[in-house]
Amino acid sequence: MKVAVRYADARVDPEGHVMGHDAGATLVRRLLRVFPDALLIGPGPRTCDGFDMIPLEFVDTESTVVITMDVLDSLAVWQTLHAGGREPRIMNFVWWNTSQCTHQVERAALALSCALFPTFANSARTATEIREIVEQWAIPSLAGKAQIAWVNLGIRLEHVQPRSEPAIPVVLYPAIYVSERKQPRLFLDVVERVARRTPLRVEARLHESHLISEEALRLSRRDWSWVGPLTASREDYWHALARTTAFLATATEESYGLEYVEAMVAGAIGIFPDAPWARAILPTGYPFLYRTAREAEDLLVRAVTETKTCHDELDECAHGSFDGWLREQHDDDAFENAVVDRVTAWFGPVTVSDEVRAAVRH
Repeated sequence: MKVAVRYADARVDPEGHVMGHDAGATLVRRLLRVFPDALLIGPGPRTCDGFDMIPLEFVDTESTVVITMDVLDSLAVWQTLHAGGREPRIMNFVWWNTSQCTHQVERAALALSCALFPTFANSARTATEIREIVEQWAIPSLAGKAQIAWVNLGIRLEHVQPRSEPAIPVVLYPAIYVSERKQPRLFLDVVERVARRTPLRVEARLHESHLISEEALRLSRRDWSWVGPLTASREDYWHALARTTAFLATATEESYGLEYVEAMVAGAIGIFPDAPWARAILPTGYPFLYRTAREAEDLLVRAVTETKTCHDELDECAHGSFDGWLREQHDDDAFENAVVDRVTAWFGPVTVSDEVRAAVRH
């Protein structure tokens, strides 16, 4: 059995590489790496670097499992593949926050999709939310048969680069979008007050669609801030993280928080809202959680002025090494093993990379 990955927003450059540093593009690359003969579903047949792209209509349903990251479209995928009486194999991959589905049509569609097709979620929180949506919106005869599994996404630890402390502390806006859920106004309000108390530099690397947004322009007008496009490569991205002092998370909800985990593993001090989604990725007793904007301000001031002391507090909450705790809890080996296990359990043996096969044996 082989795998075909469907993600409508996936973009491939002229050299045949999946483009982008957002979570969706990162996960497409992970899946293509885990399943070395995997296909990427796209607009037309094309030979890429290490994988082939084919239209959905060309998928061989006898030998292929479609892992779709566009979960609301699963029924349409099934209808296309079912043409001529074929029996599709479809697995949902819910890698985003279900709270973004606010309309009743979206929530009903999500419930039906996850009730009909085996569903793999990016965290325990997301899996719980899916179960609740399925139970609420799907009829009992379907809801009772729902197959839902999960694992934390984790990160590629080999990407981490040695620290390079900046002369002026760097505070990161830890997202590529300035959407309402990320609360960019709260971020700017807090860092503005911090900048009055101590020197700092704020950096925001945004998706091109958000670079000219009102909030991005508002931030860019400050003489202590830099707003620009995403880094050109993953190496540049991790190089920038290695010289980041801290970040301020202001999102109201996250399904996992890939960007935050990457920044912390790179050595940045994370200032988080005291919310369940944040506690889910942090050790018990994490010292930098805020309930009010004033608390966020005070914690961020400490992170950029007492950086060494803050790192010591992080190590203490993790019983010795915060970096070691992160690496143990958020290594993407667990993700790779779990996704292979689920595909195999739900659809039968599948071809995997030698690296993943060795890890599974171990």
